[in-house]
Amino acid sequence: MHLECIECGEKFEIGKRFYTCPKCGGLLEVEFELQELQHGIDKKRLRTEAPGVWKYRAFLPVLDEKKVVSLDEGGTPLYRCDRLAMKIGVRELYVKFEGANPTGSFKDRGMTVGVTKAMEFGVNTVACASTGNTAASLSAYAAKAGLKCLILLPSKKVALGKLAQAMIYGAKIISIKGNFDEALSFIRRICEEREDIYLLNSLNPFRPQGQKTIGFEIADQLGWKTPDRVVVPMGNCANIWAIYKGFFEFEAVGLIKGIPTMTGIQAEGAKPIVDAIKCGSEKFVPVRQPETIATAIRIGNPVNGPKAIRAIKRSNGTAESVSDEEIIAAQKMLASLEGIGVEPASASTIAGLKKLVEKGVVDKDERVVCVATGNILKDPEEAIEISQKPIEVEAKYDAILKHLG
Repeated sequence: MHLECIECGEKFEIGKRFYTCPKCGGLLEVEFELQELQHGIDKKRLRTEAPGVWKYRAFLPVLDEKKVVSLDEGGTPLYRCDRLAMKIGVRELYVKFEGANPTGSFKDRGMTVGVTKAMEFGVNTVACASTGNTAASLSAYAAKAGLKCLILLPSKKVALGKLAQAMIYGAKIISIKGNFDEALSFIRRICEEREDIYLLNSLNPFRPQGQKTIGFEIADQLGWKTPDRVVVPMGNCANIWAIYKGFFEFEAVGLIKGIPTMTGIQAEGAKPIVDAIKCGSEKFVPVRQPETIATAIRIGNPVNGPKAIRAIKRSNGTAESVSDEEIIAAQKMLASLEGIGVEPASASTIAGLKKLVEKGVVDKDERVVCVATGNILKDPEEAIEISQKPIEVEAKYDAILKHLG
């Protein structure tokens, strides 16, 4: 395996500590010698062992297994949602519930690999900019590894569930009077100047390697078959590329046939990739002041935007944007019909799928998987605000009976 620039094609040794290509500044990707990898796969173990990130060890770029930092992430439920499918109008619908990970979001998949690489590189501090979930996850894995953790957060409201996690795990948190994109530029500069601090935003080429196990697990849980379509929220855009790459690698080594149509969803107030896809461009124009209730995808200049565009185009996919009102309606629909509680960014996939079915872009006969990236407890204030309030009555039996209906 090696690091390879997606722009200029330059290759580098896997042990190099680069965030981007030192030649052209392009994004780096871990590439495996897939023909060699194919011969070393224990297919019997893959067919029998329960899903989890480290089940797919052969596809992860870790050199020293003694350095692995894990909280037993992955193995999240793939719920078949028949009532929701009927409501939206598709034949078969599943929700991959990443809220069941240790810190309640898909970020744990990337952090188990990213923090393991930090241990291999011998640093004493890991760092990130975050809208919340990345901070929660990194701080937990840093605590597990015995590393210091530095977090830069935008001063604009961070969901309390996420902030509470980062705080209790012991991270040093600095809130800046700016947005996520500005926080990322600062933390990146710090990590490039300080050899003892390792950057673990999705700009890091190793972190998305853990996230590609979402694709592995979907195929695994569907009996080693691929769905027709996978719908993913897009914030910093590493996840849609990572999931695509998981399916691509599984197909390349003969474990599955076919790659799903990758479909990315953004909020209307932060939709640079949707705009690029709809106008057929290979490049996107950043949104200067992104705004949406879905804080996890409130990102205007996604560093992995070029990878997201490639994943969508290479899989003959598409992208769509949804309003905050549509996100809230989908969040309530998923909860009330299927008992699955997700944060707003996760609900964007349900809202986006509904919109695409209504437009005729998604065929009603498709088998679809929506990736729900975070637990409802990540943003409890939002959930309370949009829900029906409790009825308060006197402590009398008759008073209660009046409201039973």
